[in-house]
Amino acid sequence: MNGSKSGIYKRFFKRPMDFMLSLIAIIFLSPMFLIVTILVRTKLGSPVLFKQERPGLNERIFSMYKFRSMTDERDSSGNLLPDHVRLTKFGKFLRSTSLDELPGLMNILKGDMSIIGPRPLLVQYLPLYNKDQKHRHDVRPGLSGLAQVHGRNAISWEEKFKLDVKYIEEVSFVGDCKIILLTIKKVFVREGINSETTATMEYFEGSKKTEE
Repeated sequence: MNGSKSGIYKRFFKRPMDFMLSLIAIIFLSPMFLIVTILVRTKLGSPVLFKQERPGLNERIFSMYKFRSMTDERDSSGNLLPDHVRLTKFGKFLRSTSLDELPGLMNILKGDMSIIGPRPLLVQYLPLYNKDQKHRHDVRPGLSGLAQVHGRNAISWEEKFKLDVKYIEEVSFVGDCKIILLTIKKVFVREGINSETTATMEYFEGSKKTEE
């Protein structure tokens, strides 16, 4: 019965709920959009938005939008400086409060993303996923997800992917509501923004081979 309810929610109610909630959020948060836009333009320059291609549902590529949180500082050869150098105090504030994610509401409105689901990662990671990890693309990627409320960037890739697959297997209305509430709590607590070794998260280089 629970599986049947979960399937009905995923097929018929999740997308309309995403559309309505993202539309309401965009209208309600429009003053915040304006304020952050002005601050990003003043402190970090233009373009104000960071756009990057990411794989979504069924690995379909879409353009994901965020407020930029890093400068474009480069070395003498024209190469971008490391993230920890380009990530300013203001940029860290945007990330820790998740204000940089606000433009993602437009992706949700368009249908590229969902409010809750596995986070959309880099396109170059696609060939590196194992069979189980590939299932993270069986649903729309989310603005937040199970992995984000259980460690975010402070947990390993393996742990993240296990949580992504767990979410897909158990997706439900109640589960999504719980993750939304936990996400709000995490935003205020500001936990798990960085990994232990980098300013954001290490690049995924493929899953560790298990011993036979």
